[in-house]
Amino acid sequence: MQKTVVHLLRHGEVDNPQRVLYGRLPNFYLSKLGLEMADRAANFFQDKDLVKVISSPLERAQQTASPTAEKLGLEIVHDPRIIEATNVFEGKRVSVGDGALKNPLNWWHLRNPWLPSWGEPYQEVATRMRAAVLSAKEMAPGREIVLVSHQLPIYIARLAFEGRNLVHSPRKRECSLASVTSLSFLGDQFVGVQYHEPSRDLLARIKK
Repeated sequence: MQKTVVHLLRHGEVDNPQRVLYGRLPNFYLSKLGLEMADRAANFFQDKDLVKVISSPLERAQQTASPTAEKLGLEIVHDPRIIEATNVFEGKRVSVGDGALKNPLNWWHLRNPWLPSWGEPYQEVATRMRAAVLSAKEMAPGREIVLVSHQLPIYIARLAFEGRNLVHSPRKRECSLASVTSLSFLGDQFVGVQYHEPSRDLLARIKK
């Protein structure tokens, strides 16, 4: 059977001096460091047998996809199914003990972390991401393809394909900036995940 690999690339660091949760908001672009991360991703993929680059419609994902597409002479195709999850706290600061989370009026949104009650249900994210991954697999039989998306959708996709519980702690997601989560298939059968961090050394330069 043919081996097909669907790579899920998380976007690079975003310029966000106000440190808000930007979610699906427009006009959030990569920082200078984020652009370096995008270049690292392109270097990672340069020897891969990629047939297509698919991106979330959001600007930061498209910017991250661009160097890989340019290096390999591929066009960027947009897929709305791999966009960031919705979140009621978009545009607000949500650090622990900070911003919107200090307001008791917002606590209702935190009532059910297993759904989660503050945004798009994990099962809905899993359903759309699974559909996008399987569609991508059909576009690249026996070869490789990359989808540029966001941390939550990528990690939920991994949990779903591995048959694990979708409920998890965001702090424990194995999905750093500009990381690559690679899903492998033999024919139609999912056979495993590999995880790579081409920008691992650059993460130390992120301002806390």
